[in-house]
Amino acid sequence: MVLLAATTATYAQSTPATDTLRTLSGARYVVSQPGNGTPAKAGQQVTVLYTGFLPNGRIFDSSATEGRPLKIRLGRNEVIKGWEELLLLLPPGARARVWIPAALAYGAKGTRNPDNPDEYLIAPNTDLVFDIAVLKVK
Repeated sequence: MVLLAATTATYAQSTPATDTLRTLSGARYVVSQPGNGTPAKAGQQVTVLYTGFLPNGRIFDSSATEGRPLKIRLGRNEVIKGWEELLLLLPPGARARVWIPAALAYGAKGTRNPDNPDEYLIAPNTDLVFDIAVLKVK
């Protein structure tokens, strides 16, 4: 399954278009493929492929390029708050571009580089962009 077909430059748009959907907490998303079935509920496991982009378009993490889906049990804070909220809205088979404000991502603490704790992988107060494909819900 190919999740990403375009270059990183395509993803440099750090601001969502005005016609995107918005959650109550402020995450925004556009569904590019609707999917089938019922979205997950808290406590269920969701399997996804994703690619995460910084505002400058640089990829900071991707399960899609590695071909390793991520399994998440919703409601256990295994992922950032923005994902917890959005994955409750997307059924299996759905694909979406999502814009997560810093407050729903890593906030003021950011994420340090595990190989060099003096550097950040994601700087504090950074908004993030993701391409997400929901593979299954169980």
